[in-house]
Amino acid sequence: MTDVFEVRRWDGAGRLGSLDVPRAGVTVETPALMPVVNPHLRTVSPARMEELGAQVLITNGYILYGSEDYREQALEEGLHSLYDFSGAIVTDSGSFQLSVYGDEEVDIDTEEILQFQYDIGSDIGTPVDIPTPPDAARERAEAELASTQERLELASGLDLGEMLLNAPVQGSTDTDLREQAGADARATGADVFPVGAVVPLLNDYRYAEAVEVSLAAKRGLGPAAPVHLFGAGHPMMFALAAAAGCDLFDSAAYALYARDDRYLTVRSTEHLADLEYLPCSCPVCTEHGAEGLQALDDIERERRLAEHNLHVSFAEMRRVRQAIRAGDLLELVEARARSHPTVLDGYRALLDHADDLERSDDASKESFFHLSTESARRPEVLRHHDRLAALPVEGDEVLLSEGGTNDSYDETWRVVPPFGPFPRALSETYPLTAEVPERTDRAAQAAAARGVTALVEANPDVAFTLAHWEWPDEVLATLPEAVTVTALGPDEDVDAETEVE
Repeated sequence: MTDVFEVRRWDGAGRLGSLDVPRAGVTVETPALMPVVNPHLRTVSPARMEELGAQVLITNGYILYGSEDYREQALEEGLHSLYDFSGAIVTDSGSFQLSVYGDEEVDIDTEEILQFQYDIGSDIGTPVDIPTPPDAARERAEAELASTQERLELASGLDLGEMLLNAPVQGSTDTDLREQAGADARATGADVFPVGAVVPLLNDYRYAEAVEVSLAAKRGLGPAAPVHLFGAGHPMMFALAAAAGCDLFDSAAYALYARDDRYLTVRSTEHLADLEYLPCSCPVCTEHGAEGLQALDDIERERRLAEHNLHVSFAEMRRVRQAIRAGDLLELVEARARSHPTVLDGYRALLDHADDLERSDDASKESFFHLSTESARRPEVLRHHDRLAALPVEGDEVLLSEGGTNDSYDETWRVVPPFGPFPRALSETYPLTAEVPERTDRAAQAAAARGVTALVEANPDVAFTLAHWEWPDEVLATLPEAVTVTALGPDEDVDAETEVE
């Protein structure tokens, strides 16, 4: 793999990165959104997209290859002149047409389409891979994956000059195939790695499975590879996909939805006719309002809606980058997860792999906000539990208390769900500075109990007492039998002699 991608900051598997695109002479800051440009249907011009914040766009090299209107112009002038766009331009290969129409509709091979992409000045080119759809038979997925790998290896041997090479990662919904495909794609020495054939999952709101296949591909690719999630165009899932380690997103949704009078928000998609008030302060919405947009003629309304959809999408991508910079990406994911049940499914699938997230997560951040039961499963909690065995315990009798200290014990540790126990001296250390609700939920208490268990098992010769605020019996039952348990209350002490502060 060429040295074109640098990670500057991590938050879980999410990262701020820089993708150098030498042919364009630009560096793309990631995570980044790539608007899709259809050369025959330019609802918003690429030049206007650049004004709105586009650093990179993606267009279909196969459509240009077969276009009577634009093929020769693209060859003579180059893509940047054709589109009046100074950022990076990515070209697709015809794989989408292959997936929809079959081999008989795609009459070009990998070598020819890559040469065409190079000749028209593409900055990142794509071979003709085989996009195996979700839920395909295992035998089909394996056979098509083998064909894709042959094409990637052929592509990697071509002289493409400064044009970077995409190596799509296929494998249907078989996560082991996705992982192996990632490793095989990385071995070709390609530059960017799209996770392919996920559009059907995204269109059906199967976000949990999209997360699973993305994480599987990343396990094979390793932490250094820039990852493009094909077809991830709705802003409600940008934060989730970024938290799963995806760096590039392409969107035709801004235009497709506008064509159908649909209005994007970070929470949903609305029909313009149903809106009396516009929940957005972008220039389109503030200038026109709902009635003004509805009154425009069809062509102008479609264009302005598409611009609004781009405003919302670029704003969310900036919000994602800032969240990674601040170390609170998962808080943003949690907020988005409350907007749609399938985004919540995706977040829960992501947290099933908290151990993977923890390996790249920044150990020092500004804040941890406990916002939901899912917060108890975050990688910061897992890391704290793993480190408990290394923390020194002083004395033979130790109080673990949700209340105050008690001089009857050799030492008193604090207990804060979901983290569980920690020495009081670490109270000002991230993530133990967490903001947690006073009304602790059962998931947080259960996580804290796992922390107590980890500490007790690491120190079998110490007598531990847990003083808690009304933990349910089913949580207390998970503690080791050696732990003495006492409930705190307004008129209760930890023992008969010394009051808990």
